[in-house]
Amino acid sequence: MSRLIVISNRVAAPRPQGEGGAQGGLAVALSAALREYRGFWFGWSGNKTDEFTGHIDFQRHEGVTSATIDLEEQDVDEYYNGYANRTLWPLFHYRIDLAEYDRSFAGGYERVNERFADTVSPLIEPDDLVWVHDYHLIPLGAQLRERGLKNRIGFFLHIPFPPSRLMVSLPFHEGLVLSLLAYDVIGFQTEEWLESFRHYISRELGGHCEPDGTIHVGDRSVHAAAYPIGIDYAEFSAAARSEGAKCACERLTASAAGKHVIIGVDRLDYSKGLEERFLGYRRFLEEHEECQGKLFLLQIAPPSRGEVHTYEIIREDLDELSGRINGEFAEVDWVPIRYVNQGYDREDLAGFYRAAGIALITPLRDGMNLVAKEYVAAQDPENPGVLILSRFAGAALQLKDALLVNPYSKEEISDAIMKALSMPKEERVRRWQAMHESVQNEDVVWWRRSFVSALRGQKGESGTGRVEQRF
Repeated sequence: MSRLIVISNRVAAPRPQGEGGAQGGLAVALSAALREYRGFWFGWSGNKTDEFTGHIDFQRHEGVTSATIDLEEQDVDEYYNGYANRTLWPLFHYRIDLAEYDRSFAGGYERVNERFADTVSPLIEPDDLVWVHDYHLIPLGAQLRERGLKNRIGFFLHIPFPPSRLMVSLPFHEGLVLSLLAYDVIGFQTEEWLESFRHYISRELGGHCEPDGTIHVGDRSVHAAAYPIGIDYAEFSAAARSEGAKCACERLTASAAGKHVIIGVDRLDYSKGLEERFLGYRRFLEEHEECQGKLFLLQIAPPSRGEVHTYEIIREDLDELSGRINGEFAEVDWVPIRYVNQGYDREDLAGFYRAAGIALITPLRDGMNLVAKEYVAAQDPENPGVLILSRFAGAALQLKDALLVNPYSKEEISDAIMKALSMPKEERVRRWQAMHESVQNEDVVWWRRSFVSALRGQKGESGTGRVEQRF
């Protein structure tokens, strides 16, 4: 059987017992695939080195081999903090007003992708399947082709792909998209992001897109399709039934003292719509004075990407806004927003989800959003809570029985909170059952098997030619 080589910016292979908390769903799914197909997981260690040497640190835990490299500080600044998170991340989340275009960023991005290719290509055997992940490594497939690899290589984009009218604002956007044509299979979270890619191919590159997912540009043919990612349902359900989750649920329930709990869990990022969420909740408090003192919003938002200035501004703005709302509405025995800037492990989160009668998830643009699916998986089947979800999250296409809202509308958020509070139990159960079926059946294992099956079996030219790229 062919080996599977997973390549991502960071490696999240299994840790030895006692080192850190539970693994995320993606790590669990890919680790299971690596055990099934053998192979290894290659990427950046997260550590910095004074001089890049190409040294690979191999480790093996729980049947999975990881292979990591250290990067120079300049690499991290230009490739990761720069092009990946200050150029591509805002652009791909429709925030061209925040995107920074700097030639040094683009140079660092290309340099690190070349270093990845130089380092990993000698480890790849002729029959290996190669699976590259996310926006950090878009050009890697082309770099591997230039080094002579003729393997089946797939790419999965975990975030949205922007419409053509936004994508063209990126300097040398043609080179970046052309480099994707070096892959054999390109996966997107939803049909919407796939359609944006297909539209770009047709409009900007003069390509032809067939109904079966085949895309032709010049003499290249690739397969592009939507593969919506799910959670590790079995693992998360077990976490929700654990003693740790039970304690967390009881802890939050006791502190609520009979009040309704609305929960939001998000990385501190401008794409998550946290400011819009707070403003929508504030509108609810203004419009429904009778509900003041009877509920509160628990917003868990651990900081991220602290080295990127935009994220410092987000934190300052949310600190101010939450303080202003609490100052305006709080009583001596009630605070409307509990705003927490720290992370929790999966068992704690599962318990918090179960204790919350409402989940308020309002990203302005999100590739998928697995918090929404985790909330559904954690609910009590006999008395489930209500999911309020932005229609701009990829998960909204699968979780159609959530209360879907426009996160830019304070009124829609306010109305949805009121509807959730007053929803009859029979309707809550009916909506939850429909969403639960999707979350259970289309889990992360289903996603992984769907993509790997396409990568193994998709027929067509494997793209061994050189792909020009400049960005």
